Amino acid sequence: MNEAKKIWMDGELVDWKDAKVHVLTHTLHYGNGVFEGTRAYQTEDGLAIYKLDEHCKRLYNSAKITAIKPNISLEEVKKAHIELLKANDFKNDVYLRPLIYLGYGQMGVHHVKAPVHTMIAAWEWGAYLGEEGLEKGIKVCTSSITRNPVRSTFGKAKAVANYLNSQMAKYEAIEAGFEEGLMLDENGFAAEGTGECLFIVRDGVLISPPNDNSLESITQATVLNLARDFGIPIERRNITRDEIYICDEAFFTGTAAEVTPINSLDHRVIGNGARGKMTKRLQSAYFDVVYGRDKKYRSDLTFINRDTYVKEAK
Repeated sequence: MNEAKKIWMDGELVDWKDAKVHVLTHTLHYGNGVFEGTRAYQTEDGLAIYKLDEHCKRLYNSAKITAIKPNISLEEVKKAHIELLKANDFKNDVYLRPLIYLGYGQMGVHHVKAPVHTMIAAWEWGAYLGEEGLEKGIKVCTSSITRNPVRSTFGKAKAVANYLNSQMAKYEAIEAGFEEGLMLDENGFAAEGTGECLFIVRDGVLISPPNDNSLESITQATVLNLARDFGIPIERRNITRDEIYICDEAFFTGTAAEVTPINSLDHRVIGNGARGKMTKRLQSAYFDVVYGRDKKYRSDLTFINRDTYVKEAK
């Protein structure tokens, strides 16, 4: 990966190579930790974090759900994102990874006495599913791995442990010659990708599954707002994989994936096998937002070249 100069750990900036934890770190053994994926883009007015408030709020909501009491306040963590980006002086687009985790000093499943730590790392990172994928789309397969059922895990938490099945689904897809996997929920409906939300288009209607069996996605919400701006009809309902086979367009969304078209599912070509018109329109609008070109959404950006943590008024 692209290493940076500094990582923020519990209020201090440390050299990338020195950002270490003990091998008996509680989260490493038992999987209780929460994280976020946040992006910062090089706009005409300098580097800016997209929806910093929303990502940090979701991070702390995840901690609450998993019964972790953060050791750093929400406002301090927001400011730490900015401090970290300034310290690293990035020249390209950046991905940020805040993590609240349980450290060394306590073993056993009962976690509440384990020390809590917070870190934020950042590095330059391009398109998660490939620059070519943004234009031409990606090949997807339906995974044999089911999305975590709500009866056994907390799906509204972006928790470390929740991503084991995503890893296995991604591994399965790549080994089978695809670029991404689509996970179904326990009832057989499309839930999400291994790290993305799903959209399809049928007869001019934009359709996305409810968040009953998926994370409440910040990028998904952005795309839905853009669709409303354009007057595009929207449906939030269950989707079966055979409906995806016959839809006009399909795409994934996520902070890492941004807006990535799906050109086929299970060897069935989606639409004309290329990025569809609505996908292209929403993708272009999304990049206008995150790169600060859309004045309506400028307040969703936190600009790093400011001396203090302030956001532009609408």
